[in-house]
Amino acid sequence: MKNFSISEVMDSFGVNKFTWSIFFFLGLAMVFDGYDYMIVSYTMPQISAEWGLSAVEKGSLSSWSLFGLIIGGAISGIVSDKIGRKRTLVYSIAIYSLLNIPIFFAPSFGFYALFRVLAGLGLGACIPVVTTIFSESTPTNRRALFITFGMAWMIVGWVLAGLVATYLVPRVGWRWCYLVGGFPFIYSIFLHFKMKESVYWLANKGRNEDAVKRLQEIEKVATGKVTNWDPNALVVPPKSKVVGPKALFSKTYRMTTAGVWITYFCGCFTVYGINAWLPSLMLEKGLQLSSAYGLSIAQNAAAVIANCSTGFVAEVIGRRKNLIGSYGLGIVAILIMAFVGSSFWAILAANIFLGFAINYSITAVQPLMAEGYPTDIRNTGVSWCQAFGRLGGALAPIVAGMIIGLNLGYSSAFLFYVVPLLFGLLAAFLLIRNETKGKSIDQIQEENVLKAGS
Repeated sequence: MKNFSISEVMDSFGVNKFTWSIFFFLGLAMVFDGYDYMIVSYTMPQISAEWGLSAVEKGSLSSWSLFGLIIGGAISGIVSDKIGRKRTLVYSIAIYSLLNIPIFFAPSFGFYALFRVLAGLGLGACIPVVTTIFSESTPTNRRALFITFGMAWMIVGWVLAGLVATYLVPRVGWRWCYLVGGFPFIYSIFLHFKMKESVYWLANKGRNEDAVKRLQEIEKVATGKVTNWDPNALVVPPKSKVVGPKALFSKTYRMTTAGVWITYFCGCFTVYGINAWLPSLMLEKGLQLSSAYGLSIAQNAAAVIANCSTGFVAEVIGRRKNLIGSYGLGIVAILIMAFVGSSFWAILAANIFLGFAINYSITAVQPLMAEGYPTDIRNTGVSWCQAFGRLGGALAPIVAGMIIGLNLGYSSAFLFYVVPLLFGLLAAFLLIRNETKGKSIDQIQEENVLKAGS
């Protein structure tokens, strides 16, 4: 039998039943992830009122889970590259869902903050490993599309959080929203029994027989046939000489690392800062609680469309051009939202455009994270980038609280986000030089390893 590569075989299947099963398996995990984060924003006014929080303390409610996300994300990348994608995902969902339950009984702000940090440790592993699995489970010509579509599931979770809060908070209070957040533990058990390990990870670990067996399972789902591939004929790209976090800062990857880290940091700062404060800002603008929640839900619904759109565009014009343009679009949306009139319909329209633009920007970075690194450090690269980005997300609500506390007015609460978006645009233009559109995972690995050896 002639030699073959994983990318060659996976690409020959095209988009198939296996691709869609992965899409829905991972998608539901992202829905729960999105719910867990966004429920803080929807319960912020009630928690603040119950415990008499200052503006800075109120802003920090969203930040506590993000501090856990940073630590959990950084650790999980190394863990996933060692023990596998599946186990890391299952453990992460189990951890953050179980640690939501004690918040139902939270007697104080300190207790709440502690368990949000602990839950964040599990939550931080979820998005990076999902991004990595998508990149390793989809055909080359649809990889960016599925990565960004996958992120859209998280926004569905944001919308779900708004719907749950809209129903539960006025009736039984904010605590029940966190009890609902414990249900994903059941899904982690389901994934443990139903989900399989990444074929790229198996091959990279030298487990060629297991990798071929996994390929045959995928082929049976995709085509109904099974080919007797010879494990000895499987061509696996050479491994990186340097692995782990230090590889991200080596000569080969430092430019990629700087580019995706800065752009993602700036995007997270903007998205998480606005999401954390939007309901409160709308209440201060004179809207009713249901209307404020409605605007957040509308913005997040627009974000779903944005996540789906950016994948299509990235497959057409390339990852780099798509990313640069997206940050310019975000700046325009911020300016419109800052100076929108008092009409509810004008606010709604500006809010929908803002939700589309800023989420388009942050999602446009996702394919470059996974495609910028080889298999043996891919999830380390993705998770460390997302951990750094979430540092921006953790700082944003606190900084926004300080800005709002200065009483500079509604417009100022939005205008200061122009600064991080401008930095993100410059980072994308100056630091991200390699285009990965149309390149297979194996090809990217070979190019990076050859570059490292030159």
